[in-house]
Amino acid sequence: MNSTERVRRTILGQETDRQPIYGWVSANLSSEITAAYGSVAAFEDQYEYDAAHLFAGPGAFRNDVLDRLRRENEELTPDLLLEEDIFTDPDVDGYYDSVSNVLGFHKQRDRFCYIQTPGFFEQFNGIFGIENQLLYLAMYPDELGELYRRQAQWTVKFADHCIDRGVDMIHISDDWGAQKDLLFSPKLWQELIYPNMKTVTDHVHERGCFVSLHSDGCVAKVTDGIAELGFDVVHPWQESAGMSYNLWLDKYADRFAILGGICVQSAIGILPRERLEEEIRRVFGLLKGKRWICCTTHYVQNHCTIEDLAFAYDLIYKLARE
Repeated sequence: MNSTERVRRTILGQETDRQPIYGWVSANLSSEITAAYGSVAAFEDQYEYDAAHLFAGPGAFRNDVLDRLRRENEELTPDLLLEEDIFTDPDVDGYYDSVSNVLGFHKQRDRFCYIQTPGFFEQFNGIFGIENQLLYLAMYPDELGELYRRQAQWTVKFADHCIDRGVDMIHISDDWGAQKDLLFSPKLWQELIYPNMKTVTDHVHERGCFVSLHSDGCVAKVTDGIAELGFDVVHPWQESAGMSYNLWLDKYADRFAILGGICVQSAIGILPRERLEEEIRRVFGLLKGKRWICCTTHYVQNHCTIEDLAFAYDLIYKLARE
């Protein structure tokens, strides 16, 4: 059984030969990993990563237009963006050469490949800033709704090009959670996020491809909606933000898989090794054999030493095969 098949079967809740493993390790530790292993790719090969997280293809926004609008206006508000063509053309074929290149590298290793694209709230945080956008959700709900609709149409086209090139899953990153609750009301989520996200998830499924969600924090108030949207995988299901694994096991394990389990906020790079081993074993005891892809809950932080990273992945490698 190769890695792509292993991850696919795990997502679908089917029997596999072992638990698939992955990890978000390179963003903050690339230099340290390269010094110790020769390259990040060598680290991933040593621990036989089953998945690859791709960042490639075009960005959604025309920076030239946004820069001009910032120069011309004291405050960049949603109504101003509606008067302009702020989105790039997602149908320029050359934009996806980078997708084909990185996909080819990982498919040589038979890995399950998922490509990231921003969701709606997260995407426009890059323009407005999170505090302003939270304010604009109350002040400009109709205008933001239309911007989100246009983003959904862009994302559908982006997804098509990536699926045509052979990616296994479209991964939508859209942080909605704070440490203890949503950043905004469930009502706003239902009115503005849900219908536009449904456009994307339905289309990806029509293309025969998996679709996953990344959202940090506590999203417990909208997990029914996440399931209704049809997400196949949710990352990270953040236990440290009050998202109990028992909630997933009792209510959602038959509806979607989870990617995560190794917490960067409370475990790896933080706990002494004896306690880290206990924590990793605890998570495997709860989730092994379930619809679970073992992964870090976010990027491993740079306070994690290479020795501790290796200790964790030596153990993960072993437990996944026991």
